[in-house]
Amino acid sequence: MKHSAGLDVSVKETAICIVDEVGKVVRETKVVTEPEAIIALLNSAGLEYERIGLEAGPLSQWLVNGLAEAGLPVICVETRHMKAVLKAQQVNKSDRNDARGIAQMMRVGLYKPVHVKTLASQQERMLLTTRKLLRDKLQDMENELRGTLRNFGLKVGVVSPGRFEARIRELVAGHLRLEMIVTPLLAVRRVLREQLAKLHKMVLDQVRGDKLCRRLMTVPGVGPVVALTFRATVDQAQRFTRSKTVGAHFGLAPRRFQSGEMDYDGRVSKCGDAMMRTALYEAAQVLLTRTQKWSWLKSWAMQVARRRGARKAIVALARRLAVVMHRMWIDGTEFRWRKETNAAAAA
Repeated sequence: MKHSAGLDVSVKETAICIVDEVGKVVRETKVVTEPEAIIALLNSAGLEYERIGLEAGPLSQWLVNGLAEAGLPVICVETRHMKAVLKAQQVNKSDRNDARGIAQMMRVGLYKPVHVKTLASQQERMLLTTRKLLRDKLQDMENELRGTLRNFGLKVGVVSPGRFEARIRELVAGHLRLEMIVTPLLAVRRVLREQLAKLHKMVLDQVRGDKLCRRLMTVPGVGPVVALTFRATVDQAQRFTRSKTVGAHFGLAPRRFQSGEMDYDGRVSKCGDAMMRTALYEAAQVLLTRTQKWSWLKSWAMQVARRRGARKAIVALARRLAVVMHRMWIDGTEFRWRKETNAAAAA
């Protein structure tokens, strides 16, 4: 008889529930949230497992990799899907009830699995998120200085990042109190700029040594950050059976509501990865407004802009960029600037 198990993971402890083929609870307990402890508990029961499920979260990648290496059939379940199922199953929420609900989901096969990224993808993702964090904090620091000094009639105005500190010191010269306040802020800003430059160089070095990223950068509007973000987010191109689904995976496809006589499409779902969606939108905006070299992709986007407006055209172009980049990844080809060439190659 095969059994199913559900893991409700928290930072310190993990609730485990094991059920048999008819849904009867065989064992339930709590162990520390460590792969070794969970594996030891599951193996000590002496049972054959068909599925072991846990919810996607900060610790899920670490636990899934550990359980998979031990030969256990572990599955990572999509968060929103699991929340909806558990809410329908139970009245009182607790770790014990959640583990029971997850185990029942595994038993009947009512789950939506998610892709667990590889270690290399996770490291690339950490590099990108850390770079973004420092960039945002640097912008917040500059905005804070601009806003607070404006209260005293000191206007920074338009200034390059390299001359920003000199401009601030020039404005507060002669204001002893203000000089004492802005000096620590400028010191922090200087450190942020230095460390951000180091992280950005790491991104460029990573892209320079990656053939796939260099190939993706042949697409107009796609730079090093967008290319590396796409590689780290998709991780394995083969997990998408069709390139058309990639845009929807990143939340760039419109929602649909249909009930009776009502049937309409709404705005984009924004359900996917926010960083990837933002990067694609920025790349589409650059392609549509700043790229000078003409291509079939820009021509298509300009036609959409004339019919539906610039904002919708950028979203549509971002979705199509995801499709084109995924197809280039699968086929191993570079971007073709003329559509006729693309059609002839397909024929």
